[in-house]
Amino acid sequence: MPRLFTALEIPTDVAEHLSMLRGGLPGARWISPDFYHVTLRFIGDVDHAVARDAAAALDEIERFGFDLTLSGVDQFGNHKPHSIFVGVKANQALNELHAEHERAMKRIGLPPEGRNFRPHVTLARLRDAAPRQVADYLALRGYFRSATFQVSRFVLYSSRDSVGGGPYRVEAAYPLM
Repeated sequence: MPRLFTALEIPTDVAEHLSMLRGGLPGARWISPDFYHVTLRFIGDVDHAVARDAAAALDEIERFGFDLTLSGVDQFGNHKPHSIFVGVKANQALNELHAEHERAMKRIGLPPEGRNFRPHVTLARLRDAAPRQVADYLALRGYFRSATFQVSRFVLYSSRDSVGGGPYRVEAAYPLM
């Protein structure tokens, strides 16, 4: 059974810039820059028939390309931080693309995504990181902002069952107009 999700790829130059944020936080397992992405819709562990249906539904999406900027470093987990991420500057075209992915997956019978859409690029997974050290890390790096880049396609990724962070494989790419 493949584990699938849709995402936007991060250009190499932007990923290189993001990689400069790595380090300086005990308990962090840093994600390889090769695996940086912005998840649009987690599909999950599905059988091959559902995977084919998902790929076909995604092929029907027609949206225009758009510009995207990454902005701000933060953490998920509040008082027990579990990951560090870079946020995405508010973007209506991105929100509409996400909503289209959600509708496409509902049409093939998948349940709605249970989490609110908060676009981001995960930089690190945390294990037993002290909240104070995370706060110090964020205080030094929180004002990060990437160069704006063009989004010209989205991809269907597969991943192996793991704790996250790759490896990911592009199963299909879908150009935007």
